[in-house]
Amino acid sequence: MITRSITQLLTLVLGLFMLTQAQAGQTDFGKYQVHWSVFPSTFLDPQVAKDNNLQRSRSIGIINISIMTEGEHGQIRPVGGQVEGQVSNDIQQVNFLAFRRIQEGDAVYFIAQYQYRTGDLMTFNLKARPAGHNQDLQVRFSHTLFND
Repeated sequence: MITRSITQLLTLVLGLFMLTQAQAGQTDFGKYQVHWSVFPSTFLDPQVAKDNNLQRSRSIGIINISIMTEGEHGQIRPVGGQVEGQVSNDIQQVNFLAFRRIQEGDAVYFIAQYQYRTGDLMTFNLKARPAGHNQDLQVRFSHTLFND
């Protein structure tokens, strides 16, 4: 049940990138890549949110992080590890992000929720550390969400 819900969640996230509310990107670090996406929690189907213990609200956003590496045959594959970070708004109010690790088969995701006000420019400062790697991969980006 949880696996199906996570698959539904990720399918929904991919579909969201066609909308202007969601944003996705990646940062390359040689051997590793950090992929990220941000979207309003109201984009989640209520049952998917419930199955994954995620709160839906017009003031809550979701950030999804994946750490990837290139395999020996050139294919991109996920790697485990850990992610931590914080988000700040226009007036520099900082909130720490509590990332949860979600694994589905070989896929590994780190998901956190954060509060925002519609139209606020939110700046994310993240540190991802792939399993077995001794350095943090630092990612910084900004995004503005609007209530739907």
